[in-house]
Formats: sequence, structure tokens, C-alpha cells
Amino acid sequence: MKILGIETSCDESAAAIVTHQKQILSHVIYSQTDHLAYGGVVPEISARSHLQKIDYIIERTLSDANLTLDDIDAIAATSGPGLIGGVVVGCVAAKALAMIKKKPFIAINHLEAHALTARLTHDIEFPYLMLLASGGHTMIVLASGVGKYKILGRTIDDAIGEAFDKVAKMLGLEYPGGPIIETKAKLGDEKRFRFPTPLLNQDNLDFSLSGLKSAVRREIEKMGKLTDQDRADIAASFQYTIGKIICSKLLKAMDIHTNATKKIVVAGGVAANQYLNSKIQTLADKCQFTLYVPPMKLCTDNGAMIAWCGIERFRLGFTSPLSFVPRSRWSLEDL
Repeated sequence: MKILGIETSCDESAAAIVTHQKQILSHVIYSQTDHLAYGGVVPEISARSHLQKIDYIIERTLSDANLTLDDIDAIAATSGPGLIGGVVVGCVAAKALAMIKKKPFIAINHLEAHALTARLTHDIEFPYLMLLASGGHTMIVLASGVGKYKILGRTIDDAIGEAFDKVAKMLGLEYPGGPIIETKAKLGDEKRFRFPTPLLNQDNLDFSLSGLKSAVRREIEKMGKLTDQDRADIAASFQYTIGKIICSKLLKAMDIHTNATKKIVVAGGVAANQYLNSKIQTLADKCQFTLYVPPMKLCTDNGAMIAWCGIERFRLGFTSPLSFVPRSRWSLEDL
């Protein structure tokens, strides 16, 4: 079985072909750079870029695999959640190809694709706990099967990736913020600043990062002109605080669900942060959980995760009508 997956939910235009034997036959990603000047993704620019690149990316993906659309068993595409302009581009392209070639179309929930990536890269069975953290989403989920998810906690304001981006901008660093903050933090003192940890002692698994972000802004404004060492120390202290919040919430989740599973997955773009992964690994070892983290190239948005999610759904008989309407919001619990 071979499935073509198309991803256009934010600022990566991507496509991949994956087999049911977990082989990635081709994988093409075009990362948009026009947003760098704005310090964040501009939806209109993103949608136009997807529209300009989508044909080339699909053609290149097929060419790299030495295949044609006739060799493909089904076509999957991110159909939500995400920036609606980009989502529409990928979804409509996939539906057009499916209609022309009379192939099944599979509408993919972008969050489920992240949730299932560890099953592409590792030999992991359901159920498992998952931290899904990206630029737009932060949640702790219990995954019991394909389409079967229970959200245990989520951010009530900023997502973790969004907080990294905004703090990087405050420090005068480039976008995206995650990689540059992690790099700067290696040169800093993570104990120099004591930033707040909102909801840390609350009896729930929800996150709140707006107060932390505001505290960082106040510290920067109080200091005035920053030195390179100041930036490194703030980056390190901010990242340390994020790690403390994550581990506190995951510890509660593991305590509650320790009888259901001993597996935990970290998914989404934030999973590329090696510092945070090391903190979670230490916690998992302490609690006798096995931690699964996809390779870095499959943590951020990509076509392979969409294709694999398509395979997971297709082999269970799940396909979508061509009348499926792309959506900007689409909860995992609505699957």
C-alpha cells in the first residue's frame, strides 16, 4: 500500500509517499521564508506560497519515488486544523487528484498525524500518553486508538511554540524562536531569573503561558539595554521554566494513568527541542515509562506524517467524501 500525503497547514508546503511497511519512499518540504521579516507567520502570504508551490511539490514527490499517481492507493491531505487558507490549498489539491484518478481521498486531522508519527518511527502500540506541543497547540492526550483520543489538559492561552516565538522576538532574535532560544540557552545561566510557573500547583493538567511570557517582557523592560549574556541568561531561564512546567504536568498525567500505560510520546515541533526532551526523558526514567520521540525531521510539520496517518485510517476502512469541508478548528476528540 502506498499513500501520498500533503501538508499545508501553516508555513511548510510538504508531500510524501509512505508505504504500509513504514517506508518513506519520498519526502519533499518547502519551508517558507517570507515570514522571517515579520517575526511570525502571515496567513495571506502563507496561503499564496502554498498555492504557488503545491503542484511542484507533488510532482517532485512522485518523481523522487519513481512513481505516478496510478501507483498510489489513496491520497491524504491535512484538512484541519490550521490556517484555513493553506489548509484549503492542500485539501482541494488532494481532492482534485483523487477525483481525476478515481482514488480514495482521506481528510487528515493535523493533530492526529502528529499523534501517530511515533507509530511510523517506532514499534509502539496503543494506548499511550502524549505531549503534543507545537506553535499552535499544547495538550496532554491519552491515545487509545486511531480516532480515539482523550484530551487530559491543554493550554488556556499561548501554545509552547508560540511562547518561544514571542520571547525570541522580545529578545531581538529571529523567527522561529524555538531553535534560536535553545541555542542561546546553552550559553546562559538558567537559574539567573526566577520566572513564574502559572497553574503549576493547580489540580489539573492545563497549561497557561501568558503570565510567563509577560514576566519575561517585564524583566527585559526593567533591564533596558541587553547584553548578549543577558539574552542567553533570559533564554536559559525561560526554557528552564518551560521544562519545569511540562514535567510537572506530565508527572501528574503519568501518576493518574500509570495503570493504563507505561508509554509516553512527545510530538509536534517542540519535540525537536533536545533540552526539553532530556528533561522529559529523566522524568520518564524516574517513573519507569518508555519515552518515544520521532526523529527531528518528523517532529515539525511534514508530509510523511500525513501519509502515515492516511495509512492508519485507510487500512481501517476510513475514507472521506470529496464534499469534505476543510476547517480551521478540528478537535482530536471530534474524530
